[in-house]
Amino acid sequence: MRDPVILASGQTYDRPFIQKWLNAGNRTCPQTEQVLSHTILTPNNLIRDMISQWCKSQGIELPNPVMDGKEEGVTEAERDRFFSLLDKLCAALPQQKEAAKELRMLTKKMPSFRALFGESVDAIPQLLTPLSGSKSESGVHPDLQEDVITTLLNLSIHDSNKKLVAETPMVIPLLMEALRSGTIETRSNAAATLFTLSALDSNKALIGKSGALKPLIDLLDEGHPLAMKDVASAIFNLCIIHENKARAVRDSAVSVILKKIMDGVLVDELLAILAMLSTHQRAIEEIGELGGVPCLLRIIRESTCERNKENCIAILHTVCLNDRTKWKALREEESTHGTISKLAQDGTSRAKRKANGILERLRRAVNITHTA
Repeated sequence: MRDPVILASGQTYDRPFIQKWLNAGNRTCPQTEQVLSHTILTPNNLIRDMISQWCKSQGIELPNPVMDGKEEGVTEAERDRFFSLLDKLCAALPQQKEAAKELRMLTKKMPSFRALFGESVDAIPQLLTPLSGSKSESGVHPDLQEDVITTLLNLSIHDSNKKLVAETPMVIPLLMEALRSGTIETRSNAAATLFTLSALDSNKALIGKSGALKPLIDLLDEGHPLAMKDVASAIFNLCIIHENKARAVRDSAVSVILKKIMDGVLVDELLAILAMLSTHQRAIEEIGELGGVPCLLRIIRESTCERNKENCIAILHTVCLNDRTKWKALREEESTHGTISKLAQDGTSRAKRKANGILERLRRAVNITHTA
């Protein structure tokens, strides 16, 4: 250490390194993970004197700490600018548009500006004012909505902001509104924001309970190329927790996803979601009813992607366990193409296990029939 400073948590760090940590938008102590009450760095004179004495005894010259203004994060002028822009969001439309565009740019380029939103209790509600306060017949101006939603996306990138953003009361409803009615970039960025926020399990539950899966699935159904990946990523993340799987199935995710897979759209990502949903009983029934079995068998036969084959056979294994009426189709595929036994030999370890499980089930069924 050359310039020891004390953080709000009481821990001591070398100034350049802890300043870099804070400038990146982090608002926790790296060592204790405690949320910081403030970001003021206090010089630790005791440690500095110890370092100075040690340097003298070793014959080493202690360099003066470099006081670089750029390392100090947000200047007072920048902080004043930040609050001035928030105030403009409550003004007339031209000022709102100008302020929202600048905040979008600043939160994209400067991590320290993202952190400023976490320091002020009212900052995020003020950011949302143009969207939540618009009651005119024409609704929100599209560019203004896009800039505000994209600023939310920029804020949610930092782990220390995720909980705060998601738990601000109007955030999720306004993201859902943006999924339904914004420009395609707004809709895509709203999906990306939900994906980023859903990194926290508590946020997954909150977003699911708010009903956000339905507009995500509707946007997936629309199939706009610009939005598809962000939407699929958000749905995948949300469905990691069990209660959201049930919500997704109820909101027609299986039929939408199967249709896209059959059309060859975003097959890798959507197969991963379908495999996750296949632990739900109703999802398995829908896969059988909607012609999913021949589609999945064709992908195993034709795909060169091992992960896709693994997801397909995992889904088929669950189908096999739960729906005897599909055994005939599996048996015919095996006798005509040897698809399942090939995967049992050459697939990933999980794919081999699932394929062998299906083959064993089919063999047992034949033996029972012969015995009868």
